[in-house]
Amino acid sequence: MSGATQTRRQFGDGPLSRITSRVYILLVVELLLLLTTLPALLPLLLLGRDPSNLPLAALLLVPVGPAVSAALYALRHQRADLTDLHPARVFWRGYRANVLGVLRVWVPTLLWLTVLAVNLAYRGAVGLSSWWAVPLVLIGVGVTLCAANALVITSLFDFRTRDVLRLAAHFLVRTPAVTVGNGLLLAAAAGITAVFSEAVLMLLASIAALAYLRVSDPMIHLIRKEFTA
Repeated sequence: MSGATQTRRQFGDGPLSRITSRVYILLVVELLLLLTTLPALLPLLLLGRDPSNLPLAALLLVPVGPAVSAALYALRHQRADLTDLHPARVFWRGYRANVLGVLRVWVPTLLWLTVLAVNLAYRGAVGLSSWWAVPLVLIGVGVTLCAANALVITSLFDFRTRDVLRLAAHFLVRTPAVTVGNGLLLAAAAGITAVFSEAVLMLLASIAALAYLRVSDPMIHLIRKEFTA
């Protein structure tokens, strides 16, 4: 083995190089997430928190789904060779491959959540009693958690949309750790947004995507084992 090859292997296998490569991947994914979402999210930051802005907010969030999907794909499919890192190439490959499938899940999810949020905000005006707030919130949470599973499945597997939705609902019960973990991540994201702002959440997007992927690992493992060849 030549000295150059040995040096390369040592670089690729050492703990410092592993940490450096992970940081590099996260930084690249973060920059690409900002690149693909910032044009839509900047107006969102300027919107007032009035319920009348909910439909426009949902429209501005449409690009977020494909971007997060591409981030999940890039973080999952990065090559093991730490001396040959191309996270940007993998990100764009995942974006192109999954954008249509993700939008088939993401857009209806935004529509459902917008309808629920508008009815919740204006329940007095539409004649709903105050006790309706509880079932509306529970439905919203269920839709969100099911969509979280569906986004991961669409990003990493090639299933028909109806099968993606069936699997997403199935694994809400089958993998309770994933469901609870995603719920905690959503609560943390809501807390960061409430205490700080959406901008802070955007700057932590790649770390949040990595945590989202790690939480979903039990579901990913079962799908790979039981539903793929």
